[in-house]
Amino acid sequence: MRILLDAMGGDNAPDAVVKGAVLAAAKTEDKIALIGPKARIYELLAAECPDGIPQNLMIFGADDVITNDDAPVKAIKTKPNSTIVTGLNILRDGLGDVFVSAGNTGALLAGGLMICGRIKGIDRPAICSWYPNLNGGVSMLVDAGANAECKARNLLEFAFMGSVYMEKVLGRKSPKVGLANIGAEAEKGNTIVKKAYELLSESDLNFTGNIEARDFTTGKCDIIVADGFTGNIILKLSEGIIMHMMKILAGDIPAEMALKIKKLSDYSEYGGAPILGVSRPIIKMHGSSGPKAVMNGILRAGEYARQNVVGIIADQIK
Repeated sequence: MRILLDAMGGDNAPDAVVKGAVLAAAKTEDKIALIGPKARIYELLAAECPDGIPQNLMIFGADDVITNDDAPVKAIKTKPNSTIVTGLNILRDGLGDVFVSAGNTGALLAGGLMICGRIKGIDRPAICSWYPNLNGGVSMLVDAGANAECKARNLLEFAFMGSVYMEKVLGRKSPKVGLANIGAEAEKGNTIVKKAYELLSESDLNFTGNIEARDFTTGKCDIIVADGFTGNIILKLSEGIIMHMMKILAGDIPAEMALKIKKLSDYSEYGGAPILGVSRPIIKMHGSSGPKAVMNGILRAGEYARQNVVGIIADQIK
């Protein structure tokens, strides 16, 4: 198994990415290929590994970087030697099994579609995000921002792809699917959501019905399905509330309670989430990922590729 890693993606790259790769290399026999400026990456690896660079770490050269300020589609077309384009090309050509990046989300999605292509039968790929709950577990929010406007069929596809991932990678048998809505009743919501409710009810998925935003943190369902516009607002609002709560309550609550609140926005345990619907495995890490998050992103990516989630989705969608 060869895991391709964007060494220049994210706010803390390349230092945190290299450190995370070294941590992961000690926990897996998979090969980890760092993609970035060779001299700079080698310098960081040598400093991090004074006793010798692990044999399962390697470097692929790429001297350009797609930043968060770049327009995604234009950047994919005009920066062929960027770490994202290089990594996706290697992935497409079968020289790597999964690509991991904390870089520009739009470019990663656009590049995945333009270079690797969609899974046949999937109308729109989706960006996933982890949504930790108060029970110490985690749900998957899908779509978290790729598709601002959706059809009911798209929401059914999101639920299907998320279910395959949760079962194969996290080991959750018959994962529970909830449809984000303004009420729990079947007749609530706009035309698209009501139609999606019908499709999900008729499917073989473990659909538990509508779920209101106040129940997201209860662990009521494993997969929270939403269009990308709604999903992105849910994600950003949740992050903002937790961040401001921590500032307001700083010093006024017990340390144990503060830790529980902080864990609601702690993505480092889960590392990264998949971009589902692209024909090759791609993992998107949080832009602020530190070494621990990068390590877990690499390890989760290896499991994602090993379980052949993309292949299972492709076979079952037929």
